[in-house]
Amino acid sequence: MRLIGAGGRPGDDGPVLTTAWTLPNLITIIRFLGVPLFIWFIAEQRYGAAVITLVVMGSTDWVDGYVARRFNQVSIVGKWLDPVADRTAMIVVAVTFVVDGIAPAWLVWLIVIPDLILIVNALVLFRGPLHLPVITVGKIRTALMLVGAPLLLLHQVEGFGQDWILVLAEVLLVAACILHLVAFWAYFLAAHRKYRLERDEQQSCPS
Repeated sequence: MRLIGAGGRPGDDGPVLTTAWTLPNLITIIRFLGVPLFIWFIAEQRYGAAVITLVVMGSTDWVDGYVARRFNQVSIVGKWLDPVADRTAMIVVAVTFVVDGIAPAWLVWLIVIPDLILIVNALVLFRGPLHLPVITVGKIRTALMLVGAPLLLLHQVEGFGQDWILVLAEVLLVAACILHLVAFWAYFLAAHRKYRLERDEQQSCPS
């Protein structure tokens, strides 16, 4: 069973819907709604409930993609909404962890700074946001983050303070940050390739 790209049919990408009202997009919206709920649980130091919230958010990241591919509900909106939901969840979780003292500050800097560079890069090259196809490294990065973060939080829950949980969480998060930098560089290069391609096409067109 494939975890990445599960639900897809070999050789058949299926149609891309123009409507935003699809089941996968509704599942993605649930992930968005989980973000403020997670923040509230952390503020109240209800770490057990926060862990459950993160697990649900991580599950929706896989479920919405599976449903979209399995039932041919891939949509134009979903192609940019899902990565935005992933990125929002990662940044908010990282910042919340650092503010609450659960994780060190480097977790935020390694996640936020590359994203800010990509945003500025897109604004300079394309005068607006750029939505590139999600690469496999980015998907693995997100998966590691959405597994490592709940484990790191689980270590704060009474009865789950074992050292192996903390070590496993830290290993997964360090691996996620490394892949985040790899994905950042791949997206950075892809943006410049697309810019050069569009520029060359414009120059080759007769005026």
